[in-house]
Amino acid sequence: MTEKRVLGVVLAGGPGKRLAPLTAHRPRSAVPFGGIYRLVDFALSLNLIDHDRPDLVVVVGADHVYRMDPAQMISQHAAWGAGVTVAVLPVRRTEASGFGVVHTTPGGHRIEAFWEKPADPPGRPGDPDQVLASMGIYVFERDVLVEALTKDAADAGSRHGIGGDIIPMLVQQRAVHAYDFLQNQVPGADVGDWGYWRDVGTLDSYFDAHMDLCATVPKFNLYNDRWPILTNVRAQPPAKFVHDDGDRAGRAFNSAVSNGVIVSGGLVRDSVLSPGTRIDSWSRVERAVVLHNCRISRHAIVQNAILDKNVTVCEGAMVGVDKQRDRVRGLTVSSGGITAVGSGQVVPP
Repeated sequence: MTEKRVLGVVLAGGPGKRLAPLTAHRPRSAVPFGGIYRLVDFALSLNLIDHDRPDLVVVVGADHVYRMDPAQMISQHAAWGAGVTVAVLPVRRTEASGFGVVHTTPGGHRIEAFWEKPADPPGRPGDPDQVLASMGIYVFERDVLVEALTKDAADAGSRHGIGGDIIPMLVQQRAVHAYDFLQNQVPGADVGDWGYWRDVGTLDSYFDAHMDLCATVPKFNLYNDRWPILTNVRAQPPAKFVHDDGDRAGRAFNSAVSNGVIVSGGLVRDSVLSPGTRIDSWSRVERAVVLHNCRISRHAIVQNAILDKNVTVCEGAMVGVDKQRDRVRGLTVSSGGITAVGSGQVVPP
C-alpha cells in the first residue's frame, strides 16, 4: 500500500468556561498541566506529518491528557476503507452525559448511531453499565471531510461542530468506524497507564488528573523515556528544600515538584508544584495544584485547591479549608469541592 500523506490538525478549544478561572486569560489548550507542561503538549506529542493536499486529515483536541501512536489508528482506518474513524474507549454509562457516545454494529466496528452528550443512552451489548465514548480523535479521508464541511457550512440550523454535527451526518452515510483506543500500543507504556485518557475540561477533572500524577505508582507515567511528552521549559535551577529545625522543615511527600521551586520550611503532600513556586515556613499544602510563581506565605494552609499563576496566599491565610468562606471571598468552588484562585490574586488572612 502506498504510504499516505497525513495532515494533523489540533483544535485549540473554545473559551473553556468550565475551567474558569484558569481560562480567564488563556485558551483551554494553553492551561498548564503537570508542573512544566501545557495541555496542548499532549496532542502535539502525536507523530503527525504536515503536508499540502494530504490524503488523510487527523483531528485531535488539545484539552485531553493521553499517549497514543496515531500510526496504528491510521493503519486500521486504511484497512477498513473507512471514510472517517473515531477513537473510542469504554466509560461508565453514568458518565455518558459528558461525552459523545457511539453505538456500533453487532460484533463490528462501523458506527450506526452517535449521540452528543446524551442523558440516557443505551448500554453496550453484554455490558449495560458501559458505553463507548468518543475521545475527540478523528481520522478523515480528505475528500470526505471537505464535502462534509461544505455541506454543513450551508446548513443554517447547524452548530458547525465536529461531534455535534459533522460526525452524526457522516454516521447517516454509513461512513464512520470506531477504533478501540485500548488496542493502541505505545512504546514504554506499562500496565499502570495503559489506555490512560482524561478529558480535563472541568476544574474537577483537571484536579483529578493531577492527583493521578501524585500516586506512588502514577496512573499516567510521565517518566516514559520511549515516548516522552515534549514541551518548552525555561531554564531554572533545581527544586530546593531548606530548613530542618523541628516543625520548620522543608518536606514534600507523594508530590511532583518542578524546577525553580523552593520549599522553605513548609510541608507539601499530594500536590503538583509548578516552576517558580515558593512554600514558606510553617505553611501546609495538601492535595493542591499550584501553577507558576505562586507564593504560599508562612503559616498559610492550601488544601483541595487549584492556584493559578502568580497567586499570593498571605501569612496565616487559608484556601480550600472553609468552602463557604471561599465563596464569600469571591473564589470559585467547583461542584466537587475544589477551590480555584484566579491568576494574580492575593488571598488575605
